[in-house]
Amino acid sequence: MTRREAREQAFILVFEQTVREESMDSILHNAAEARDLVPNDFGEREALGVEEHREEIDQVIEKHIRGWSLRRLSKVALALLRLAVYEMLWEKSIPYSVSINEAVELAKVYGGKDDAAYINGVLASVSKSLPADEKDKSHE
Repeated sequence: MTRREAREQAFILVFEQTVREESMDSILHNAAEARDLVPNDFGEREALGVEEHREEIDQVIEKHIRGWSLRRLSKVALALLRLAVYEMLWEKSIPYSVSINEAVELAKVYGGKDDAAYINGVLASVSKSLPADEKDKSHE
């Protein structure tokens, strides 16, 4: 499974948690039982990481969605933003540009017509607010 496929599975799990408000462990179990969706270690780590850091992630998102609230965002956009912000803050081996691009590409598949551009703008703002020495993690 590629990282892109694993990230897509993580997105599906994070989206489901956004809708159902259940624990990620329960969602992982139900996904495996009902849909045979079993993410690899990377996908599972991302989904569980979003759950673990959700409060911090949501605070970061709220700072960058000017004039909006989390409740006004579509569930797809919110799940994608949560996943990308998690990556930007906790997955040190992934460059910000990759996290942003992957979220935008998933938004084109799963989101509404304006979600990709909106997500790109919010995540670009997030990346600019992060410490300069962290901007290109690919050189670590």
